[in-house]
Amino acid sequence: MTAQESELAELHGELRAVARDLLGKAGAGAAADWRSVAEAGWLGLEAPDELDGADATFAEVAVILRETGRAAASGPYPTAAVLGVGTLNLLEPRPGRDALLLETVSGAVVPAVALEGGATRGVPFWIDRTPDGPLLHGTATFVPDAHQADRLLLPALDPDGVPVVVSADPRAAGLNVAEQPVLDETRRFGSVAADGVGVDAESVWRFRGDPGAVVQRLYDRAAVAVACDSLGLSEAMLDATVAYAGVREQFGRPIGSFQAVKHACADMLVQVTVSRKLVDAAVRAQVVDAPEAAVAASMAKSYACSAAVEVAGKAMQLHGGMGYTWESGIHVYLKRAALNRSLFGSAAAHRRRLAERYSPLVRGRLDA
Repeated sequence: MTAQESELAELHGELRAVARDLLGKAGAGAAADWRSVAEAGWLGLEAPDELDGADATFAEVAVILRETGRAAASGPYPTAAVLGVGTLNLLEPRPGRDALLLETVSGAVVPAVALEGGATRGVPFWIDRTPDGPLLHGTATFVPDAHQADRLLLPALDPDGVPVVVSADPRAAGLNVAEQPVLDETRRFGSVAADGVGVDAESVWRFRGDPGAVVQRLYDRAAVAVACDSLGLSEAMLDATVAYAGVREQFGRPIGSFQAVKHACADMLVQVTVSRKLVDAAVRAQVVDAPEAAVAASMAKSYACSAAVEVAGKAMQLHGGMGYTWESGIHVYLKRAALNRSLFGSAAAHRRRLAERYSPLVRGRLDA
């Protein structure tokens, strides 16, 4: 390990300890105090220094996301820091964007980016030219914290078919924001529907670089963030299960001494270890915008989120009757893991994406 890597590991360790302490005080399923989150600097980790940010990277945000999953914490941190700040950083600088970034970093405003949270990865809105001026149409579902957001950032195709972002007031005429109930009580989602929302030039913000590639990068970023959350909750379930197996006794000895329980815990450890490797690789690829970032994101999302469901289910089983009670809290993690598995692309959808990427190579080798 180089000196730089050692210093970075130490920084991440300190950040992890602070996050675990702050999120742990709220308890599983609860939200940390938002002012404390803002004062800790978590919202501005990736924001530029001139806009009160820390000039850090997604690697530092990933540390917080992992601890958020470990605590099964609620609250809009992923919404603001992952998609909010992430999207604003990819837009061309302008007064409106800069002002919103400053307010987001301070915790005064929570922007919600209306990417489609389901299986599709397209641009959900579009702008039409009409005699009454440009009008926005479209719908996005399962948008994190949409109904609680102070500002909506709506990815849309302009009249020329170029992806842009429309900054909109959630209360704007023609814009309907409704809550979408989900079984996981630690998160909040909403649908956003635009039916002829008036658009002015000041509210249309353009991406830097290739707009289409940037939109896909945002979807990959969201997928990796969910994978980080799933990894954190898997680690929490493994730790809780091992601790329980060491103290719960049957037939006069701890159940952790039984071979079947040992094997089950070992299987959980293998899944967590593989998830950790894949998630770490995906985070590194996001940080440097590597050519293989999309592949790494799909590998991490498909495996880590599926593994989290299995690990949480195994934890519930190994806790015996206690695991099925409300008091154990395992149900909170299991429901969160199940939702993570479907957010921003199911495991099957991401595996299909990988297969489509590699299938020409496979066919070429077979033909040769």
